[in-house]
Amino acid sequence: MLKPYHHPITTEAGCDEAGRGALAGPVVASAVILPKTFLNSEINDSKKLSHKKRIMLKNIILSDSIDYAIEFLDNSVIDEINILNASIRAMHNAVKNLRIKPEYLLIDGNRFHQYPGIPHQCFIGGDGLLMPIAAASILAKTARDQFMTELHDQYPVYGWAKNKGYGTKFHVDAIQKYGLSPFHRKTFQLKSQLRLPF
Repeated sequence: MLKPYHHPITTEAGCDEAGRGALAGPVVASAVILPKTFLNSEINDSKKLSHKKRIMLKNIILSDSIDYAIEFLDNSVIDEINILNASIRAMHNAVKNLRIKPEYLLIDGNRFHQYPGIPHQCFIGGDGLLMPIAAASILAKTARDQFMTELHDQYPVYGWAKNKGYGTKFHVDAIQKYGLSPFHRKTFQLKSQLRLPF
């Protein structure tokens, strides 16, 4: 089971994002504050869980968390400021929109910009180590997956209901055949991969 907290007394928010490596769609970040007594042996890095298990755990997290926030940044912002900065901005926005101000931030990964007035610590593979970060990863991924599945109805040729905007062969072949949608990230080296005229 993942560790339920990093500091036993401090109010901590776990922060993570989903969609960083996709070719299309937003990056989505979440911040989650869990009770120190919260225990769930099934919570883990969202990428290691089945879709069914993620949905089940999402509902538990939404019900049992002290506070949470989920924030989207669209592909136009990603193209403007790059995916790393967009991911960090989305996490900042999630922290900002918590009703309860945390005293400490637990960040998945190794890069983060200081959030004003709140210290933080980065954890490589943190979504497989700490329950608050794993909870944030589950909320971010389930929110983004739902968004991409709904977007699939508008742009079915790219297969987003299955690939969620990531660069599967089906998705890349569809881009080559049909071109880019308004939701594709133009700065993701698609030009060199697909020889598209932009």
